[in-house]
Amino acid sequence: MMSREENDLLTQTSAGTPCGELLRRYWQPVALSEELKSDAAPVAVTLMGEELVIFREERGRVGVLDAHCCHRGADLSYGRLEEGGLRCIYHGWLYDVNGKILDQPGEPNGGEQRDAYCQPSFPCREIGGIVLAYIGPGEPPLLPDYEFFQVPDDQRFVSKIHHSCNFLQSNEGNIDPVHLSFLHRNLELTETEKKRRATGSESSPNSLFGADLAPKIDVEITDFGVRIFSIRSIEDDKIYFRTSNFIMPNFSTFPGQTAADGYSVNWHVPIDDHSHWKFVIVFSRKRPLDRALMLHGRDELQPDYQMIRNKANRYLQDRESMKNKSFSGIGYNFQAQDACVIEGAGKIQDRTKEHLVTSDKAIVAARKLLLKGIQDVKEGRDPLHVVRDASANKFSHIAVISEVAPKAADIRSIVQQKIAEQNSSMSLSS
Repeated sequence: MMSREENDLLTQTSAGTPCGELLRRYWQPVALSEELKSDAAPVAVTLMGEELVIFREERGRVGVLDAHCCHRGADLSYGRLEEGGLRCIYHGWLYDVNGKILDQPGEPNGGEQRDAYCQPSFPCREIGGIVLAYIGPGEPPLLPDYEFFQVPDDQRFVSKIHHSCNFLQSNEGNIDPVHLSFLHRNLELTETEKKRRATGSESSPNSLFGADLAPKIDVEITDFGVRIFSIRSIEDDKIYFRTSNFIMPNFSTFPGQTAADGYSVNWHVPIDDHSHWKFVIVFSRKRPLDRALMLHGRDELQPDYQMIRNKANRYLQDRESMKNKSFSGIGYNFQAQDACVIEGAGKIQDRTKEHLVTSDKAIVAARKLLLKGIQDVKEGRDPLHVVRDASANKFSHIAVISEVAPKAADIRSIVQQKIAEQNSSMSLSS
């Protein structure tokens, strides 16, 4: 059980708060590239309570600026895209992607003192269909060289989903393997599972989650965060094990639609203390993704990335379907099921009322790392997984594995072997 002070410490993210200062030491996703198509309107974004505007100028460069014009505070998201930058509609001041004032048309000679100051701007990177920004102090760290940023565009799919709750409870949901046996379990076979059974193929994850409702959970601390092991007994001589990861400070990786070829990412970025964006990334190391299938996952999203199933309509829960179709009664979409339980905990979960148990090892480990990171920042040190050494900027060891193994197998040895095989495969393809 946490104290009120500890809960506040881990959930408050505005400027000057301990967790807010921790999160500001890392690059954070702020928009999808698809939101910034040519001639698209600037995008207004709030990141950890700070109002920003993101735009793409005619040469394709992206800028991230303070949302309020440094002249008289007008909202630049209403600005005009022209002449290499963003022009405020109030008095016509024109800014480039770095905040430099290019023109003050209401001043003599276009503003003779315009180089004396500039619009606050933030370093940004566009990679893998995502725009990331650094809004912390000093020189930005290196952007970690994650596998999902390295593959060709057709081997990666990105999206985002709005959640009306604090980022932490969503992130902690991702590193809780036990809930897979309940919240996400189907009570009837899907068409894919029927085909697998008919052909004698291996069991689906859904059936394996149901085979052992109380998996053994173990964790290990790594240079990026926490590696999580969940082990389920499925037969007398076999186990089903999965590895997933908590990546400091606010995302996770887990097995997804690409199975052993890659993994999925949920990156939880605070808008404010009561809402956040979940940036979703799916990638394959080996082959192009079926884009139509990936887009099918957006069927329950509105065009503005808000969920169709939401608290106002009780997530369209079908109580009848709970008898023989879906454990939760909330369709078959994991995102909607997750939204129900994380938003149901409140805008900010009151952790003074929780009672953690043995299966919550990963959540405890992740909280300890966040608290250690907060202390590191307070004492002037870089927290874990802030990367400044290019030679150490390698993260292919973020292993995400899901497979059946003999009961006597050494799980950690299997994981290390898989990492070595993946590294070898990547070296051959590069």
